[in-house]
Amino acid sequence: MNQERHILLLFPHPDDETFSAAGTVMMHKKKHGTKVTVASLTLGEMGRNWGNPPVANRETLPLVRREEMANASEVMGVDEIRHLGYRDKTLEFEELDTVAAHLKEVIMDVNPSLVITFYPGLSIHPDHDATGAAVVEAMKRIPENERPKLHTKAIDARSVEEIGEPDIEYDIGDWMDRKLEAIAAHESQMQEVTAITKQKLAEGDEDTEAWIRYEQFWIYEL
Repeated sequence: MNQERHILLLFPHPDDETFSAAGTVMMHKKKHGTKVTVASLTLGEMGRNWGNPPVANRETLPLVRREEMANASEVMGVDEIRHLGYRDKTLEFEELDTVAAHLKEVIMDVNPSLVITFYPGLSIHPDHDATGAAVVEAMKRIPENERPKLHTKAIDARSVEEIGEPDIEYDIGDWMDRKLEAIAAHESQMQEVTAITKQKLAEGDEDTEAWIRYEQFWIYEL
């Protein structure tokens, strides 16, 4: 694991950063004391889950998810959270130039050495793909000598076929319990997922363990 000065996690919804990179963040914090900023484009206000029993309704969900993101970030050791004010499930309809210009401002202001986001076109959700595309375009607009590294998360089943094996794979075994704690903090969305995951881990399910334990990234060459 290379030492990083400052990592910026740039994702569309609260919880994307937790599933994608919670263990990676905690490893960097422990090993190198790396500063971490999380920026979420939306508040996930159109999420379909409200908890069981409900912890939110359609009106309160954005506030609840904002608080859940803060709780998960505390578990992960995140230093700063930014909310960028876009609306959930509409990012694919935003003008790419406009979003890219905004994200460039965010990146330049945070001044990270590494940005982590979704790989455009291989991230199974229109908001995921739109965010990845806007981050890539934003990065291209930064002078090369000022540009941070870009690591991407591809989660489509076709990913390896389309772009090859991941460039980076972190074994976060020592941080699995804390990653699950961070995922569980997104209670409205992840209550059932957390329960099923813990049950399968207790049963020794290898696929579930691999899903939690190994965090994979593709280096995006600009």
